[in-house]
Amino acid sequence: MTMTRKFQVTFDCAEPERLARFWCEVLGYVVPPPPEGFATWDEFKSSQPAEERDSSFFCSDPSGAGPRLYFQRVPEGKAAKNRVHLDVRVGTGLVGEERLAALEAECARLIPLGAVHLRTLYDGEDSCIPMLDIEGNEFCVD
Repeated sequence: MTMTRKFQVTFDCAEPERLARFWCEVLGYVVPPPPEGFATWDEFKSSQPAEERDSSFFCSDPSGAGPRLYFQRVPEGKAAKNRVHLDVRVGTGLVGEERLAALEAECARLIPLGAVHLRTLYDGEDSCIPMLDIEGNEFCVD
């Protein structure tokens, strides 16, 4: 039996490139170079028909270990809680106050990028910080 080893995470959104660049900052991902024959992404976009321009964008883990993130423009806005969300894992292996401090430091780094801190969950040992990205998608600093 063959196992799938590569996958991408797809976001429905209003502004694909803006959201992709936000997640690049959060995760240390990179925007790939523009398609062959184009010096910049703006040059590529201007070559597309108006209805296709800015309809999608993507970014990837420069190490190749993480999944590609794909962002596609959809006409409707976000209407309900995400059924799937990303956990930004900065506290792996840490417990108690040490874990909470690592999560709070990451939360503080993300707020100036446009992320919104919803609340801090802490029971004295484990912690998690639910947040929103720049389009209101939930994610957790974990």
